[in-house]
Amino acid sequence: MRINKLTASFGKLQNETLRFHDGLNVIYAPNESGKSTWCAFIRAMLYGVDSSERSRNGYLPDKLKYVPWSGAPMEGTMDLTADRCDITLTRTTRSKNAPMREFTATYTGSNVPVENVNGSNAGELLTGVTKDVFRRSAFIEQGNVGVTGSPELEKRIAAIVSTGEEQTSYTEADERLRAWQRKRRWNRRGQLPELEGKMDDAKQLLQEMDGSAEELERLDRELKTCQEESQKLEQAVIEARKRQRRDALNRLNRGRSQLHASGEAYDRAIGELTERREALRELGFGDRELPDVEQEVRRDLRKLKELGEPKVSGKKLIPALLCFILAVICAGVYTATELLPFIIAAGVLCLAAVPLMMGYSRARQAVQQAQEQRRQILKKYRATSSEEIGGALRSFRARYEAVLAAEKQEKLARSAYESSTKQQTDLEENAIAELDFSGGSSEAAQLSRALAAKRAQVEQISSNMAMIRGRLSAIGDPLVLASSLTCMQEEYETIQGEYDAITLALEALRDADREIQTRFSPELGRVAARYMSAVTGGRYEDVLINRDFSARTRTKGDAVARDAEYLSAGTLDLMYLAVRLAVCELALPDGEPCPLILDDALVNLDETRFAQAIELLKQIAKKRQVILFTCRQQEEGQETAEADSKE
Repeated sequence: MRINKLTASFGKLQNETLRFHDGLNVIYAPNESGKSTWCAFIRAMLYGVDSSERSRNGYLPDKLKYVPWSGAPMEGTMDLTADRCDITLTRTTRSKNAPMREFTATYTGSNVPVENVNGSNAGELLTGVTKDVFRRSAFIEQGNVGVTGSPELEKRIAAIVSTGEEQTSYTEADERLRAWQRKRRWNRRGQLPELEGKMDDAKQLLQEMDGSAEELERLDRELKTCQEESQKLEQAVIEARKRQRRDALNRLNRGRSQLHASGEAYDRAIGELTERREALRELGFGDRELPDVEQEVRRDLRKLKELGEPKVSGKKLIPALLCFILAVICAGVYTATELLPFIIAAGVLCLAAVPLMMGYSRARQAVQQAQEQRRQILKKYRATSSEEIGGALRSFRARYEAVLAAEKQEKLARSAYESSTKQQTDLEENAIAELDFSGGSSEAAQLSRALAAKRAQVEQISSNMAMIRGRLSAIGDPLVLASSLTCMQEEYETIQGEYDAITLALEALRDADREIQTRFSPELGRVAARYMSAVTGGRYEDVLINRDFSARTRTKGDAVARDAEYLSAGTLDLMYLAVRLAVCELALPDGEPCPLILDDALVNLDETRFAQAIELLKQIAKKRQVILFTCRQQEEGQETAEADSKE
């Protein structure tokens, strides 16, 4: 098979074309110019794009990684030559969820389809290997020169060293046998542990059934005893409650009688106090205190004594009247005689009478005021004399003391009533507590709690008996259970035999795999050593390859082969490149070899070894097409066949 031309709308490639020829094709381009994209496009055209892959941490599937930057659909064509026929592969995208799913394979320059070639099998038919084997042999991605094992590659190796049958793989067979083994036993899971658990359960159930009858008989005897004790306690509770109710009722009745008597005494004391207060108010002093009343009475008595018996004396009026009479006489004489002295005398007498009349008027007003004050004082006490006021004071004092005595008696009666009320309240609360037969420390309460405990014991025993009967009913017939246990034991022996056979098969498989490795690994190491010697100028002569394709190499002067950790990056790339080339030579079909694709696989080499690697690729290119994408510019004088490109 030979690739002739690529046209891609893929990632950063926008309808770009790349042409190849037979032999070695070296495509030089700087970093980030699309070399890895072209390699991924070749793989996608041969094997398609897996639309089922999902993004995960550090990994982006091709369906997302190579979405065209232009927004156009992911599509492309590949012109190739296989079986002396020019064929054109075309992949287009109809749905974004299925990129490059639409596939056609026609003979180049026509619309004639190639028979039996479709999007699923095109890569395997053209290259002769599956996608998994292709990626681990002829397709060398950037930074992934090393070879890793896989079931598909193991099938190829097994086919080479054995019968040619490619349907078997040690890994797949080992995994299948181990899956069968895990199905039968894996730690505490599997058919055997499950049967062991079931058999243990059956044995335990049989043991339980043997002891269940005795347990039921014991519980039945205990139940009857508890029921008899419960009946006795129930009768004792009834009698104790009757006595307790009767005693509580008698105490309440006595308390009510005492409360009634103290209430009547209190009512009498209140009535007596009310009567004495009314008698005190009748004296006109109101509800005043005795000291205040005594002080006021003494003050009023002193005032009455000071006022005495006020009277107006007529002696002060006689001189004024005489003056007025003489003045009238003098005025009459003057009228008769018109003698001037008489009129003067009349004026003088009138002037003398005015002060006398004014003094008499003032004395009369003072007497009237004193009389009014006396009258008001006597009126306040409803008395007519000082003696009566003194008598009223003595009456007030006597009634006031009687009120004080009545108040004292009322306080005593009230205290007695309140004490009786509290005592009655306590009696009622105590009666309620005593009649609460679920709590408290009374005989009835204690018997009630004992009865409740005994009833709970009866219920628990009945529940246990019902549970045992239910479990026995669920277990079923012991004969059936014993028969089932026998069947499980037979099944266990059968599965244990299968488990032992699988274990033996795993050991035989490992022996066969070691035999295959002893036959294949030396040949693979011999071919890889030849390639390693060629690219290192004969410095390294041996390559030792393990089953997982990890490798070691040895120089001519070394006694022991070096592990990969002790090699430089360039030497490590060369060693795994040699292993890759050896896998291609031994594991890929011989008829029409598929192309060898390398994506910057020589980037870590110095100039000398780069030239040696190119020379080796030239030798390989004589048998199969080699396509090398590199960012290293070749030195002048180095002859390589570069592919024509149009970007």
